[in-house]
Amino acid sequence: MKLLKKDIMEERDYQRNIFLAASQKNTLCVLPTGLGKTNIAIMLAAYRLEKFPESKILVSAPTRPLVNQHYRSFLRALEIDENKMCVLTGVIPSKKRGEMYKEKKIIFATPQVIENDIKSGILSLRQFSLLVIDEAHHSIGGYAYPYIAKHYLKTAENPRILGLTASPGGEAEKIKEICKNLGIDAVEIRTEQDKDVEPWVKTKKIEFTEVELPESFLKIKKLIEDAYKERIEKLKKMGLIRKTRISKKELLSLQINLQKAIKEGYKKAFAGSSMVAQAIKLEHALTLLETQTIGVLEKYWKKLRDDKSNAAKSVIKDAKVSNAMWLTRGLYEKGSKHPKISKLCSIVHQQFQNKPDSKIIIFANFRDTVKEIVLSLKSVDNAKPVEFLGQKEGITQKEQIKRLEEFKEGKYNVLVCTSVGEEGLDIPEMDLAVFYEAVPSEIRAIQRRGRVGRQKAGRIVFLITKRTRDKAYLWSAYQKEKKMRKVLYGMKEGCKKNKDFST
Repeated sequence: MKLLKKDIMEERDYQRNIFLAASQKNTLCVLPTGLGKTNIAIMLAAYRLEKFPESKILVSAPTRPLVNQHYRSFLRALEIDENKMCVLTGVIPSKKRGEMYKEKKIIFATPQVIENDIKSGILSLRQFSLLVIDEAHHSIGGYAYPYIAKHYLKTAENPRILGLTASPGGEAEKIKEICKNLGIDAVEIRTEQDKDVEPWVKTKKIEFTEVELPESFLKIKKLIEDAYKERIEKLKKMGLIRKTRISKKELLSLQINLQKAIKEGYKKAFAGSSMVAQAIKLEHALTLLETQTIGVLEKYWKKLRDDKSNAAKSVIKDAKVSNAMWLTRGLYEKGSKHPKISKLCSIVHQQFQNKPDSKIIIFANFRDTVKEIVLSLKSVDNAKPVEFLGQKEGITQKEQIKRLEEFKEGKYNVLVCTSVGEEGLDIPEMDLAVFYEAVPSEIRAIQRRGRVGRQKAGRIVFLITKRTRDKAYLWSAYQKEKKMRKVLYGMKEGCKKNKDFST
């Protein structure tokens, strides 16, 4: 293709095969992080512009840093004047954006900007021959992507959609919903085990490191568990559940149903709703104790004491919970740490001993856990840790970008982050990724793993507390990912037989 610069992108069979499929049909491309989904989008953009010279390309991604990343990738690979490409943000006045939509050839923007501009009338999608939707797993519910795709397919003269994701999720219905919302006709999935992908995959050494909860933690655990089980038994006696082994997801679903019943005037649902709320609060406390840090649990107890709801008051009045709170406070004041912390410090220390110039990323679910990890790692030789939080956690996008640049430059060598490190930011490749806790989401697990093993061999370590939710979450994510692959490969084959899977 004439619009592709020579010697910029490597020739990879799987990328070309996916591109060929996407050139014929609206396609959902499912490819692990680091295997070049953007390159496929670039190839397709070049093809569509050559086929429809008067047309335009629209590329959308959930965050501004990711939008900018796509802009840089397209600029680097295409023989198109820089003045013909632009990144549009809500900061640019709407009148100016309207002019840019008309003047530019390739436009990069977040879905919120695109949706607003369609609704306000300053953006017409008639001339766009390709719509690229990155992180396409967001194309459900009230997110902007479904609206944009529907409007695009209705108004564009020569529409083509390419959805990109590392994982659309493990539930068949959700995957079908994504496909339906984006008007997808074909699914192209590759895993690291596929023959055309294997030559490009670097070794990822995956380790599972287990720790035991100390006796002092187990005492607290027993108290919370007993209080939790009492609530579950009461729910069973109320006839609201049939079994005593019930997941948090099931409890949350029950809570939603009871709230609906209350709104419909069913007064007896109040007692059940309060009991479910108590069980959920205790389940969360158990999760924090088992998988996080004593400091995080202590902070949660404080939050519960400040909570004015009847459910919170009932939990706090429970003698078992009061005792658990008292024991937690004692451990917190003594500076007791979860065994994962010392194990993590040991892993990081060993990594720097083996490879002094290592780049490390550590994922943790909670901001306070991130802060404690950073504090602990400061005592590890050669470690220069920095916390990396999301905008919802008080860090501006400007500060995020600054910290990433400082990380790349070597001011820091350990990035300790919440879920913000999983998606939407241009984070460099790592030598080591540590999951402080397992996550039950297959989407998040896949994205976390994608931070290593792109251009060079990497190592992934899961920290697992024995006989706790860590094990259950690890297994849950594995099963969901396995199910996702089965569904997607089935849809891929169904597409070859012209089977409509979007309904």
